[in-house]
Amino acid sequence: MVSYQPLKITFQDGTLLLDAPATTPLPLADWAVFDDRVGQWRAEARHYAAIILHLYRQGLGYDDRARAYEVLSLQWRHRHPPREYQQEAIDSWWSSGGRGLIVLPTGTGKSYVAHLAMAKVQRSTLVVAPTIDLMEQWARQLEMAFGVQVGLLGGGSRDVRPLTISTYDSAAMMMDFIGNRFGLLVVDECHHLPGPIYQQLARFAIAPYRLGLSATPERQDGGDAVLDELLGPICYRRDIDEMEGNVLATYRTERICLDLEEDEMRDYEANRAVYIQFLHANRINLSAPRGWNQFLLACSRQAGGREALRAYLTQRRLAQTCRAKLRQVWTLLRRHAGERILCFTADNRTAYELGQRFYLPVITHHTKITERRVLLDAFRAGDLPVLVTSRVLNEGVDVPEASVGIVVSGSGSIREHVQRLGRILRPAAGKQAVLYELISYGTAEWNVSDRRRQHRAYERPDSMPE
Repeated sequence: MVSYQPLKITFQDGTLLLDAPATTPLPLADWAVFDDRVGQWRAEARHYAAIILHLYRQGLGYDDRARAYEVLSLQWRHRHPPREYQQEAIDSWWSSGGRGLIVLPTGTGKSYVAHLAMAKVQRSTLVVAPTIDLMEQWARQLEMAFGVQVGLLGGGSRDVRPLTISTYDSAAMMMDFIGNRFGLLVVDECHHLPGPIYQQLARFAIAPYRLGLSATPERQDGGDAVLDELLGPICYRRDIDEMEGNVLATYRTERICLDLEEDEMRDYEANRAVYIQFLHANRINLSAPRGWNQFLLACSRQAGGREALRAYLTQRRLAQTCRAKLRQVWTLLRRHAGERILCFTADNRTAYELGQRFYLPVITHHTKITERRVLLDAFRAGDLPVLVTSRVLNEGVDVPEASVGIVVSGSGSIREHVQRLGRILRPAAGKQAVLYELISYGTAEWNVSDRRRQHRAYERPDSMPE
């Protein structure tokens, strides 16, 4: 019989060290590689639960010096009964071993599902959010829910507590030091996680319980496949059209096609010809995975590159902010006078142009947090019925109830388009939300619109173009 010494497990710089010889009969190679530098097996910290579970099931002793997270005794301070789908979501997650993704539309209370998970698990928890705004929003909600002080990592704060909220950036930098201090990892807007740097925050954490939250986890680059191994598979999903008229307001979408004026079309076609000719000359396919990077690289190295980039930007600007669009925005603002309206643009320049032309408040990533709060509070109160924004309100931030969305310009991202729709779907008695999408006829915007509408929320008769 082979004698077996209890296996010592320690946490080091986001990895687990397993004190066993290279010839150990245990199947450590399933999770680890033997590190000759230290004479021990080394595994990514995320394999902690699998290793511990294997040792336990085999009846093998182990000396766990890696775990540094606490058992909590969270008590609800403010709790309301979960909605049926929220309870279904948390039950499904628990049945999946406390690992996996919960996919719910914007405005349906994904964060409250996370509160339910924390109360059920009762372990030190790290919540990761993409922005400082969201980090602070999570902190306020958790302090209200459980009446405890919450730690913050990000925005100048470096306070780690049993319940801690962090930005993605801070978590990625700190996880090799604190990755063993949390038993539950909650990743909000988890579609960001597959980024090469952000992945490390999940790989360097030992948390056996993991919860990913998103309205649209799919990524155009296919990177969402890695979420299965980092957080777990999708264990519960409800889409916008499934919740319309009950949890979310009824809605319709309308594409409005507008003509460029003669001089605009002439300039558009001339600049687009320069840009397209450069792509062909350098054999660049923008639909390829790295097509855009190849274009930028060629612009910096090849003859005519600066002119091609300038032409690209000019033809895009002409399509996104033609004069007919600006007139249409004014028409829609008058049509929906008295309603709360969100105007979405693809870039800050367009947002500020709309703000100056129509004397409207604008929120971009340049807007300071305090000013943003003032504007959102005034929008909520009805003192400012219209807000113009580029992309900062696409996800996460708690935006007050609005009933009209006007997409003046945007990217081809399905996620962005679904998020913008979600921003106007907070329910209200008798409400029907409407999302207008302004498209410049005869330009590349039509193809961009088709790409971003490839989601079931837009597969309905009232979503067809005029």
